[in-house]
Amino acid sequence: MLKAALPALPGVNLIPGLAKKGGPLPDLRLNRPGVEIDPEHVAAYAGVCGFAPSEALPLTYPHMLAFPLHMAIMTDGSFPYPAIGTVHLRNAITRHRPIAPTELLDVSATATNLRGHAKGKVFDLVTMITSADELVWESTSTYLRVGKGDRDAASEGTPFGVVPSNGVEWRLAGNLGRRYAAVSGDHNPIHLYPLTAKAFGFPRQIAHGMWSKARCVAAIANRLPDEVTVEVEFKKPILLPGTVAFGSRVVDDGAHRGIDFSLTNPKSGAPHLVGRSR
Repeated sequence: MLKAALPALPGVNLIPGLAKKGGPLPDLRLNRPGVEIDPEHVAAYAGVCGFAPSEALPLTYPHMLAFPLHMAIMTDGSFPYPAIGTVHLRNAITRHRPIAPTELLDVSATATNLRGHAKGKVFDLVTMITSADELVWESTSTYLRVGKGDRDAASEGTPFGVVPSNGVEWRLAGNLGRRYAAVSGDHNPIHLYPLTAKAFGFPRQIAHGMWSKARCVAAIANRLPDEVTVEVEFKKPILLPGTVAFGSRVVDDGAHRGIDFSLTNPKSGAPHLVGRSR
């Protein structure tokens, strides 16, 4: 995380070997073969994110196995953009089947599809997880590097509708970011303390985007099929401590069946996250 933060410091981004000045993505694929699952870590993750005990891994848990590869890619000397200050726009996860915690997993990740955006450049971090050569889980995280925008860039994202609250509200403690960082390894300073968050332009610390997705998935987990895709878009940051409202609705229009869901500000209705399962 220190290596990730260095290019964001004034003057450091001028030092050869640490400079991140943009350019094409490297042809870099990183792998973690034969990963063993730690049941205690799964339990700690489930506790922070609100998952009920299960014989299978929480749907979002494999992201924990991929995150070290994501950081290794973005802190590699060949990667053109700093990790800190890069904005997580969207995440889509496909679970092809439930994964038992006793399985050995092979995890791979790569950065791909650099393209223009109205606010800068976007790229995808793609993760593939296999068990005995069977693809069991995959995800795509889309990130924005703010900079010179491309007015001609194609519009991205799915026009998810905001689901009003079902009357469910979650009160989030000020230490939530530190608790999630302890299980995820994501110690980005914007999530930890008011002082560290203010250094990057936030009034106080904010919740991790992937925590907010996991918490929503935990709320609908017992209604999800074994094979499912859950995709979300991250909207306004969730300031900690704070309160969020959760809403969900079943969608079945013949062609698509699943659940739409949102996290919103309980006072204004402004969305923090919008998503769907299909």
